[in-house]
Amino acid sequence: MTAINPSILSADFANLAAELGRIPSSDAVHVDVMDNHFVPNLTMGLPVVKAIREATSLPLDIHLMIDEADTWAPGYAELGAESVTFHVEASQRPRQLIRDLKSHGAKAAMAIKPKTALEPHLDLLSELDMLLVMTVEPGFGGQAFMDEMLPKITAARRAVDDLGGEVAVQVDGGINRETILRAAEAGADTFVAGSAVFGAEDPDAAIEGLRQLLA
Repeated sequence: MTAINPSILSADFANLAAELGRIPSSDAVHVDVMDNHFVPNLTMGLPVVKAIREATSLPLDIHLMIDEADTWAPGYAELGAESVTFHVEASQRPRQLIRDLKSHGAKAAMAIKPKTALEPHLDLLSELDMLLVMTVEPGFGGQAFMDEMLPKITAARRAVDDLGGEVAVQVDGGINRETILRAAEAGADTFVAGSAVFGAEDPDAAIEGLRQLLA
């Protein structure tokens, strides 16, 4: 089962409600929260995500690129987000945070940056719902897909398969019609696409085009 989660980082922020209405077939809305500390950019916080929650019935896939994830991440689950992703580099107590997110009814996901090794964190896999392998350095949209991350995606898929669980393997960064198949062949099943969707004249048709490639 594959999923396409368009990133609203590439949408028109002045008309977010209308932009959400342009992607009705998306599997979830990927919401990038950046704090200008963990990454050198600033996007939105809890109040804006609350407004997004009220503006759409689509599932929300929150990607927190923020410091002090242990403190702030549960608040996004409390807002009613279906999935909350924290960066392992920003958590002091990742196992407890996973459990906190789940206690608020959200799926718990963990992201790793390109320079972060996967293996030291595989002991958390059995408690996760999703593992996000970043295929760009987090913090900016529109970056080129890093092919050197393909072996990490494959290692993540192997670890998930060995576990025998239902953990999704998500990729985020530079996903478009040229790169999505490479990521899928490496083992990803959940794809964050920003400019490839919202940069199209018809974003929903762009989602369908990506699905057809995967099929």
